Amino acid sequence: MSRNERDFQQRPEQNRNRNHRQEPGRRDRRGRGQRGQEPEARMQRRRGERPSGRKRKKRRKQAVKGLLLSAVLMIALIVLGAAGFLHYLNAADAKTMYAALYETEHYNQNLYQGELFAPELCVAAGDVALDGFGGDPTLHAAGLFDVNQKQVLYADRIFDQLYPASTTKLMTAYLTLKYGNLEDMVTVSETAVSFVDPEASLCGLQVGDQLTLYDLLCGLILHSGNDNAAVIAEYIGGSQESFVDMMNQEALNLGATHTHFQNPHGLHEDEHYTTAYDLYLMFNACIQDQRFIDIISMKSYHATLTGMDGSVRTDEWPASNYYSAGLSQPPEGINVIGGKTGTTDQAGSCVILYSLNSAGSPLISVVMGANDKELLYNDMTQILACGR
Repeated sequence: MSRNERDFQQRPEQNRNRNHRQEPGRRDRRGRGQRGQEPEARMQRRRGERPSGRKRKKRRKQAVKGLLLSAVLMIALIVLGAAGFLHYLNAADAKTMYAALYETEHYNQNLYQGELFAPELCVAAGDVALDGFGGDPTLHAAGLFDVNQKQVLYADRIFDQLYPASTTKLMTAYLTLKYGNLEDMVTVSETAVSFVDPEASLCGLQVGDQLTLYDLLCGLILHSGNDNAAVIAEYIGGSQESFVDMMNQEALNLGATHTHFQNPHGLHEDEHYTTAYDLYLMFNACIQDQRFIDIISMKSYHATLTGMDGSVRTDEWPASNYYSAGLSQPPEGINVIGGKTGTTDQAGSCVILYSLNSAGSPLISVVMGANDKELLYNDMTQILACGR
C-alpha cells in the first residue's frame, strides 16, 4: 500500500468529504448544519428576505381582525350618538309641547294677584329738564312731580344725599297719623323740651303741659316745633331713640332707601340725611291722609294747653312757609295748599309743597339748599310757573 493510500484511510470521514463533489442540480442533504451554512430563518433575516408564507398569512389575519374590531367600535359609537341625539330631540319636543299646552291653558288666567311697588309713584332715572326753567346751580336739589299723571316734570340732582333740616318732620307726621290716636292727651316731659341748640324752632312747650296729639301734630307741621317732634317721638315710640328706629324702617317701607334719620326733628347730625326724591316719597305718603292735607292748608293753628299747675292757655302757631304766611305769592293759576319747611346752616333753606295747577291736578314740588329764603321762594315760583 502506498503512503498516500494509507493517509487517506486514516483521515476522519469529514475530511474525506471535503473533496466530495456534489452532482449538479442536486442538494447535499448531509451538508445541512455543517460549517459555512446557517438555519433558514437566520439566513432570511440576514438577507432581508420576507418571512415565510405561513407567518405572512398569520399577520394578515391579525390585521384584518384589528380592522374589523375598529369598525365595530366605530359603528357602536355612531349608533349610541344617534340614539342620544334622538333622545335629546324627543325631550326638547316634549318640553316645547308641554310649554305650549300650559300657555294655551293658563295664558288668560290672573296668576299674580299682588300689587306692584310703584304703580302710583313718579319715577325718573336721572335729571329731567323743565321747559322755561334753566335751573339754579346754587341749589342743592329741586324737583316737580305730577301726582295724577305719575310723571317727573323736573328733576335736578334729586338722588343726591343731603341734609333735610326740618323736612325730617314729614316722617314724624307720617308715623303720628299711622300709629297715633289724635285725640289722646299727652304730657310734655323734661327731656322733650331740653333743647340748647339756638337753631331749634320751638312751639314753646313747657314741662308738664298737657295737650292733644292733634295739637302736637299741627304745631309740628305748621310751625315746625322741634319740641313737638320730641314729645310725639316719646309718646309713640316710648323713647326718641326707638321712634327714630321706626322712622328708618318706615322710610325703607316707602322706598326711601337713601335716607337715614338720627332724630325726629331734623337738627343737624352728620349721619342724618335724605334726598329730594325720598322727600317726595314721604310727602306723597302723607297726602294720602286727608287729615294731613287739612292741616297743611291752615294759615295758623291755635292750640289749647293745660299747664302743670292746672292753668289753661292758648298758643298760636302760624305756618312757616311763605306762601301760607302771605310773604310770597305763587304764580298765576297755581293754588299752593301748604307744605313743610326746613332750615339749618348745613342744609340751607328747604321747602316741599302740595299745590293744584290751573286744571286742579295736584303737584308736589321741592327745593333744597337755597342760600336764603328769598332765593328759595323765587326758584320755587319759577318751577311752579313752568310746570303748570
